Amino acid sequence: MKNHLKRIATPRTWSIARKQEKFIVRPHPGGHSLDFSMALGAVLRDKLGLVQTLKEGQKMLHAKEVLVDGKRKKDRRDMVGLFDVISIPAIKKNYHLIISNQGKLEVEELSEKEAATKKAKVVGKHQVPGGKIQLRLHDGKNILYDGAVKVGDSVELDLATRKVKSVLKKEIGAEIFLTQGKHAGSTGTLQAIEGELARYLSKENKEVVETATRYLFVVDSGKTAAKAK
Repeated sequence: MKNHLKRIATPRTWSIARKQEKFIVRPHPGGHSLDFSMALGAVLRDKLGLVQTLKEGQKMLHAKEVLVDGKRKKDRRDMVGLFDVISIPAIKKNYHLIISNQGKLEVEELSEKEAATKKAKVVGKHQVPGGKIQLRLHDGKNILYDGAVKVGDSVELDLATRKVKSVLKKEIGAEIFLTQGKHAGSTGTLQAIEGELARYLSKENKEVVETATRYLFVVDSGKTAAKAK
């Protein structure tokens, strides 16, 4: 696999200057799809503007601690994807990747408290030997959890312990974020689920909007979140 992509051939979700340079660094394969991820070096340069070149980005990774989901990264091609938490202790800054209202990958700054946890969507689950349940998350990670959780719910992960802090259920009243579709990047309150379709009250325009259930990403519980045991 080539180390770089032609900028004009990058996914539509990448909000980058496509005519500024010919190539951009390609991320290593990881748990996210290419549509919802970028190489860490590209995020540091093209999104955050912390370095001018990829070479500077690599030096930064070796000289300073750059953490993704609490783990130090040293390779500029490491993949960073939707809702991954990027922390740079040297400058006391924290960010995560989101989808904007224009359907583009953008970085959003987080507080120190917000950066201590990460929200992840449950996209699969199965029982493993010993009777425990293994959850498959949207970022490709697998975790063991024996509490009540369904595919489509989200979990709030404590990045220090790697454990589930709470379960955010896909239920009426839940706060949701849309990851795909013509309303990608929108947020709102879930009002109804009817098979493959859902309706939510948009925070942006205060209208009730219909969308595909698979586009929903629960970011907060409408009730008290179910605490992990």
